[in-house]
Amino acid sequence: MASAPAQQPTLTVEQTRVVLSEVIQAFSVQENAVRMEEARESACNDMGKMLQLVLPVATQIQQEVIKAYGFNNEGEGVLKFARLVKMYETQDPEIATMSVKLKSLLLPPLSTPPIGGAIPAS
Repeated sequence: MASAPAQQPTLTVEQTRVVLSEVIQAFSVQENAVRMEEARESACNDMGKMLQLVLPVATQIQQEVIKAYGFNNEGEGVLKFARLVKMYETQDPEIATMSVKLKSLLLPPLSTPPIGGAIPAS
């Protein structure tokens, strides 16, 4: 007989602010900052490599924080936390601001090609 699925943690807006703040702070910890930088350097701004190298490191850093709040210690926990943050973004400007900050820590700035796709002459 299969066991019942683990219940998704339910956090209030205030608790979500605290957890999100802790996640952002975790990226500032020297060891984690070095791990992220090494992964970014290895990815060389290639989006495919970013997904292969940077995303797993970022997921591990987030998991270390959110597991203390009842989220499972697998990628699914990070996804559930992300959905919870997304839900509260529209209700709470502080969460929306922190969410943008977290995304900026995870994703490189995107450069857009010039309109028309022309490469400027040297």
